[in-house]
Amino acid sequence: MIDIETMHPVNFRGVDLNLLTVLEALLGERNVTRAAQRLGMSQPAVSRALARLRAMFDDELLVDGAGGYRLSARAEELAPVLRRTLAGIGDMLEARTFDPAKATGRLRLVTPDLYAAVVAPPLLAFIDREGPGLDIEFVAPDPTVFDRLDSDGIDAILGVADSAPPGIKRRKLFDDTYVTLLRSGHPATEGPLTLERFLELQHIAISITGAGLAPIDSLLAAMGHARRVRVRVPNFLAAVEIAARSDLVMTLPESLARTAAGMHRFVMRTPPADPGRFALSMFWHARHHGSSAHIWLRNAIVRSVADIDKGGRLTA
Repeated sequence: MIDIETMHPVNFRGVDLNLLTVLEALLGERNVTRAAQRLGMSQPAVSRALARLRAMFDDELLVDGAGGYRLSARAEELAPVLRRTLAGIGDMLEARTFDPAKATGRLRLVTPDLYAAVVAPPLLAFIDREGPGLDIEFVAPDPTVFDRLDSDGIDAILGVADSAPPGIKRRKLFDDTYVTLLRSGHPATEGPLTLERFLELQHIAISITGAGLAPIDSLLAAMGHARRVRVRVPNFLAAVEIAARSDLVMTLPESLARTAAGMHRFVMRTPPADPGRFALSMFWHARHHGSSAHIWLRNAIVRSVADIDKGGRLTA
């Protein structure tokens, strides 16, 4: 049991509380350069702050390890307490109504390259109107995205996931489905796109990680079929340009296909093997659920994508 009488109040007069924000970034990024970029500070300034933090806590906090810095045992203990503390301070300071017109800073959203092309334009237009001092950074997803959400390294995730860890909230943004894009004038645009014709075609696939099967490939495999994927690329732009200048076809989410089809270079068809509808959702940490600033951000995202699912769906 702790002896209350032996505890002494902490003297905050000699403590620069701004250092805690730097500490949070350092513990989240485990890299001085990335922490500096996240904070909008110079690398030397963050290095000096790290030296002060080490003296403040009498601990190395970040120690050399294989592949870069690792957290010390003391830093591992501090990380969750620090996140709760800063979130509480943020909520306290935001007790007044959040005013996006006066807000500055950077919003960090994780979303696949596929959906950044769909979500970014309307979201940027919305923020230009209501929060012109705010910047947006779209971050590529990786296996640690929910950990980064937990550590406040990002503000929200836009993606497709069947489940989320405890403490993560979710809201569906819109339903999507798959379509096949063929360049205008492609021989296969004459007549229906049957399964036999689909399998005769050569395909281009967008594979961000290079691992696992696309939903349509899983469906074809269950049917005892396989398409020939002639080319795999890691992003949407490359796929569009290749498909527009060749007879390769690509199957992708309809919301994204409409972005490409707007270039008047493609024809959309319903794939004969249809994986069905799926939902793009927004994920955020429950810690920020009541934050007025985060409520504004979530509403901005919801309102920005509200018209994406209103353009009509393809029929078979």
